[in-house]
Amino acid sequence: MRRLFGSVRARATLGAVLVVAVALAAAGAAVLLSLRANLTDQAGTKAERTARGVAAQLAAGTAYDRLELDDDSPVQVLDAHGRLVAASDDLERISGTGVEAVTPERQSGGAGRPGGDDADDADDADDDASLEPGEIDEDTDFGDGSATIDGKDDEYRFATVRVETTDRGRLTVHAGASLDAEQSAVTTTTTGMLTGFPLLLCVVAAVTWLVTRRALRPVEDIRREMAEITASEDLSRRVPEPVTHDEVARLARTTNETLAALEASVERQRRFVADASHELRSPIASLRTQLEVAAAHPELLDLDGAVEDTVRLQRLAADLLLLARLDAGEGPGDKRVDLGEVARREARGRDAVSVAAEAVEVTGSRGQLERVLGNLLDNAQRHARSAVTVSVRRDGAWAVAEVADDGDGVAAADRERIFERFVRLDEARSRDDGGAGLGLAIARDVAARHGGTLTVRDAPAGGALFALRLPLA
Repeated sequence: MRRLFGSVRARATLGAVLVVAVALAAAGAAVLLSLRANLTDQAGTKAERTARGVAAQLAAGTAYDRLELDDDSPVQVLDAHGRLVAASDDLERISGTGVEAVTPERQSGGAGRPGGDDADDADDADDDASLEPGEIDEDTDFGDGSATIDGKDDEYRFATVRVETTDRGRLTVHAGASLDAEQSAVTTTTTGMLTGFPLLLCVVAAVTWLVTRRALRPVEDIRREMAEITASEDLSRRVPEPVTHDEVARLARTTNETLAALEASVERQRRFVADASHELRSPIASLRTQLEVAAAHPELLDLDGAVEDTVRLQRLAADLLLLARLDAGEGPGDKRVDLGEVARREARGRDAVSVAAEAVEVTGSRGQLERVLGNLLDNAQRHARSAVTVSVRRDGAWAVAEVADDGDGVAAADRERIFERFVRLDEARSRDDGGAGLGLAIARDVAARHGGTLTVRDAPAGGALFALRLPLA
């Protein structure tokens, strides 16, 4: 069963069929109840009309044996004591009126009720006080029952009407109207529903299946293309985008955006690995050469050069390890750090560096923030002519640390490129003292991890000014 309804199309079809089935069942029940009530009311109206016709004859003084009774409707006339005094000629059996007798116990050709001073007559006189002689009661009682007329059994709707006569006292008339039309209509309607509803459900299922199939076709195309991309590992491919503006089209666009971001990330990683390999190869090759020369000619060992290459390797390995941790999503931490104190500590012991830092607390990793300011100071000292300035201040809800030099500055076209990994401008490369082009990239990544920014613009002294903005703690 789970496999049968494992697809969205099958579940959508099943859901549509169930919803329509419930709606049809509710609507069918409402129609049948309304139809039955309508036809029952019509039968009741007909029965009431018949009963009032007989009551009108009785009020006019018509004798029991001269009453004009409808041969198709069962009629009973009862006196004040509940005795049957008149009934339809062909009536053979009746139920539902309270009196099952079909033959009058006595019929009178106009004679009044037998006189008497018994208590019953006195009570009846009191009960009849609400109706004047010759008056027909406006209220009608209704009930259901059955009767047999001329050998034919049928269900009837009975109407009961009371009439006050001049000479015969209170009489009660029961008249019935056949419910055969109601039963026939309900049966026909029920049969039509039982026949039509399954056909309609089949149509709903078929239409839902086809419409869902058409609607999900782009999704299947996207799935197939994604499977091929996964198999081929070709991230330059894209899934087809429908020309519609629905959810499937938005899914396709989002999928392509994800593929583009994934392709850029993979390309960035490839470039990073290639650049890292290139940067590592030079100091490793230089160190190996020095060691091989030293092994063959110990007197020619360049110890200072070997130490310098080893330190360069150590710094490069530390930078690569930090970038790897940042790429893996290492959080900045939640400690409160005084950015002014960090700036003063990093500037301590550096030549020609002036600091103007107030106490400004931010939340993050002290080690990473020290690395940012250290990298910015290293970069400023490499490019400064004579002086580097550091300032830390508040700016609304932000802490701002600025590192400026009096060098040649950074051209506007290169102000974003310098934050890319392993990027060094030509002038910087010629004056570089061993940097691998990772310092500024690490600084911006750390700033972004702390919810801040790192930008560069022209300094007042004509050099470059790097501005680090972090949210206050």
